[in-house]
Amino acid sequence: MTTAGDVGVNRAAGRQLNLSSAVLALAVLADSGLEHYRGSFRNRAMYLPLASAGLTLAGSLFGVADSRGKGHGVREAIYAGAAATGLAGLGFHAYNILKRPGGLSWLNLFYAAPVGAPAALSLAGIIGGVAERLRDQPDGSGSATLGRALAGLTATALAGTTGEAGLLHFRGAYHNPAMLAPVALPPVAAALLGAAAAAPGPCVSRLARWWLKLTAFLGLAGTGFHAYGVSRAMGGWRNWSQNLLNGPPLPAPPSFSGLALAGLAALALIEAGRDG
Repeated sequence: MTTAGDVGVNRAAGRQLNLSSAVLALAVLADSGLEHYRGSFRNRAMYLPLASAGLTLAGSLFGVADSRGKGHGVREAIYAGAAATGLAGLGFHAYNILKRPGGLSWLNLFYAAPVGAPAALSLAGIIGGVAERLRDQPDGSGSATLGRALAGLTATALAGTTGEAGLLHFRGAYHNPAMLAPVALPPVAAALLGAAAAAPGPCVSRLARWWLKLTAFLGLAGTGFHAYGVSRAMGGWRNWSQNLLNGPPLPAPPSFSGLALAGLAALALIEAGRDG
């Protein structure tokens, strides 16, 4: 039987997922904007992820402000478009890597089109779509199943984002010990989240929540470290137009924060189902 508390949990989790989608969309919008500008938009399709990420950001912010317990058709269409655009972007970026001399090689993985940004756009669309579905599902008992599926998705995404951070930080030779943090902390959060989904319990859920909050902070702190990295380049921020393009990417670390928010929402749904 549905209770007011169940509906409240679904609404709160849905809005948090909208926020997660907004953070991911903002990261994609800024990152793709810089990278595609550096590529001179030589392929007109390079404008498409910017438009999709912008729409996803706007729709997600609307979702955060929308306290109604019902999904929105326009937001659902935007999220579906973002998921499809990200998937197409993965194909374009894979083609960009494979067509280069040497094909799938470390050098091309280091310097060719990154796969992280299109994947983040698809995740923004999928997570946003889950938010809309959750708003339409007042039955708290079904939310636990959705929460476990969301936890699995988030844990997998955290592992993938860690892999990309590890690849690019390896390219940077880990010259700053802080560069180890994004390859050491998020995998623990992913493992704890997976454990909370597989065997829900107050102890593992509490530990997973704490570690996800640490991962969210890591995403914000990473932007600060990357800003510091830009300042250390020749000319520093006075030469921002060049150093922003060639220095460590400012929009990349917040992806950890966006995924951590999704993981926290998944935990809330799992716990609501357990308590119910």
